[in-house]
Amino acid sequence: MTTTSPALDTALAYHRAWTGADFEKAMTYIAPDIVCDAPAGRIEGAAAFRSFMGPFSQIVRSATMLAAFGDEQTALVMYDTATVPVASAPGCEHVTVVDGTITHMRIVFDRAPFDAARAARESG
Repeated sequence: MTTTSPALDTALAYHRAWTGADFEKAMTYIAPDIVCDAPAGRIEGAAAFRSFMGPFSQIVRSATMLAAFGDEQTALVMYDTATVPVASAPGCEHVTVVDGTITHMRIVFDRAPFDAARAARESG
């Protein structure tokens, strides 16, 4: 399900860019002082966010949108990505948008498929 809103429009544009192999365009939606809370911990600033998210965007083969909702300032995007190491890596981003840029992002994703792929490589 998708509804439209200013925050959702920004979140979807960001999502389409990073999942579509245009990470530079994706970064145009990221505020210089973004705060991102991810399973690995808090990431502060666009440079740190680029270092965190850039490598992941490079291993994405495809993405399937599962749901997207938003209002004037916040949006939630849930998706499943197929990546080089794993066929299914579901994730979700809750974002706050101010003046067309993402100022805060909370990322939730299932680390288990990546842990299993890593363990299989190490034992193989």
